[in-house]
Amino acid sequence: MMWFDRKNDDVVFGDRRNETLTVTDNSRGNASGLRSIRIEPDTLLDFRALPYPDESFKLVAFDPPHLVQAGPRSWLAAKYGKLSDNWRDDLRQGFSECFRVLASDGVLVFKWNETQVKLREVLALTPHQPMFGNTSGKKAGTHWMVFMKPRATIDG
Repeated sequence: MMWFDRKNDDVVFGDRRNETLTVTDNSRGNASGLRSIRIEPDTLLDFRALPYPDESFKLVAFDPPHLVQAGPRSWLAAKYGKLSDNWRDDLRQGFSECFRVLASDGVLVFKWNETQVKLREVLALTPHQPMFGNTSGKKAGTHWMVFMKPRATIDG
């Protein structure tokens, strides 16, 4: 949803799934009641263990699943994924991995929808504070935060 330039060679889209799913969707006058969703990442990966060396990227976009509860045929869960029962540990590790692969002064763009889990609960899972962002309020619920990895310091 947030990746506009899929042909840009400087972008790597990663997901742990590579599949086409057909799920129930009666929204927007969808007469068939079904929707197909294709998840086709450039790289299969798990955000809790990114397959890249330290400080590989100047920019990372982190858009993890935000649903804790969803039905087995939910199109939202099919499209965005679903958090595990250990979602706090998963997101804590995800933040840690994002900062690990960021270069010094690198930027992390974080997207969160607080339909089921409040943003404050998620931000408590990382020691880093966002520099700025957009909180969209109770109706929309989607928030964007921008972090910058602290510059490496040289002792002595």
